[in-house]
Amino acid sequence: MTTATTAASRRVAYRPLERLRWAARDGLLVAGRDVAHWVREPQLILWTLIFPIIFVVLFAYVLGSAMQVPGGLSYQEFVLPGMFVQTMAFGLGETLAAVQADNTKGVMDRFRSMPIAPSAVVVGRSLAGLLYSLVSLAILIGAGLLVGWRWHGTVWETLGGIGLLLLARMAFLWLGIYLGLRAKSPEMANGIYGLLYPVTMISNAFAAPELMPTWLGVIATLNPLSWTTTAVRDLFGNPGGHPAGWIGEHSIGLAILWPLVVTVLTLPLAVKAYRGLGR
Repeated sequence: MTTATTAASRRVAYRPLERLRWAARDGLLVAGRDVAHWVREPQLILWTLIFPIIFVVLFAYVLGSAMQVPGGLSYQEFVLPGMFVQTMAFGLGETLAAVQADNTKGVMDRFRSMPIAPSAVVVGRSLAGLLYSLVSLAILIGAGLLVGWRWHGTVWETLGGIGLLLLARMAFLWLGIYLGLRAKSPEMANGIYGLLYPVTMISNAFAAPELMPTWLGVIATLNPLSWTTTAVRDLFGNPGGHPAGWIGEHSIGLAILWPLVVTVLTLPLAVKAYRGLGR
């Protein structure tokens, strides 16, 4: 009797871990599906390869010839960390459009009819999106090296800078998944892309806030993307655009905090929105 009771209690104790294991497996399967879909779309691969290179050439040579950096520093080294952050932010629109398209085509309904964990679809999408972003970031870094950008920090500082970029991308991923599940039409994705341009441009990514009008410089300094850009510049050892005061002194901590807050808020909302589809 005692042995049977002990065995039953162990099964109950391990049940949450078992559910977690199956949810992780289902999430990896969904991520594999998203990656396979991406690989089989040549236009997506071509866009991933060409878009970062075009942006590097445009900002480093075309616009960079007329841009100023405080202290007469290299604009290539100033702007590349900002471009890294912008690329992570633009992933919001890509994720939103992909999730909304799957929802419209009935893919989400097919997933909901399958015996998989409710969190697997959104977790799988986030894993695939992080992989996609890592490839884009690697191409962007390679293009930056070709135009003269370099990192000057230690290996761990450089990896820390890359980690902050991926952390920001994770926040935009979960926000994009939630908005994609809520979006009623593809036009919403286009609208988000339109909003991303002023949000990323009104920051210290492409110009120092002290060179802007005072009121605009304050907005740029308070932009969370500026916090990540400043932290990444510090870790990469790139000069310029470091705001004075408390924000500048705590940029790395702020660059860690805001993506975690966004993720904690949007992850459960995304799972809830997925569960509520079709109701």
